[in-house]
Amino acid sequence: MRPYEVMFILDASLEEDAISAVVDRATDLLSKDGGSTPRVDHWGRRRLAYEIEHRSEGYYVLMEATAEPAVVSELDRMLSLADEVMRHKVIRIPDEVAAKAVRRSSASGNGASEAPQPAGGETRVKES
Repeated sequence: MRPYEVMFILDASLEEDAISAVVDRATDLLSKDGGSTPRVDHWGRRRLAYEIEHRSEGYYVLMEATAEPAVVSELDRMLSLADEVMRHKVIRIPDEVAAKAVRRSSASGNGASEAPQPAGGETRVKES
């Protein structure tokens, strides 16, 4: 199982029922084959940077998913065929980044806070 982020932009003129139907189809496709979607963020209607299909607004949805590559490939195919989806992007999260996110979330759950570390893992020393 690998971690992914899936962002898709839906037609802003869709009703809430149609939007939730597309999101439910995507989460159902992942969960029926053993994947999971721990977080689904509805960003809502936003202005597009440029017109897509003569539209200047879209409804943004961001999903975090954990699944096998074949399942994510099927999700990518489903999103590309859906008429409601204007654009979509599936990004595989590198294992190092996913492990850091898990450590931070578990550390914040224990009340401990972890200071951000510079790239490469070196520690900064303040000289006086």
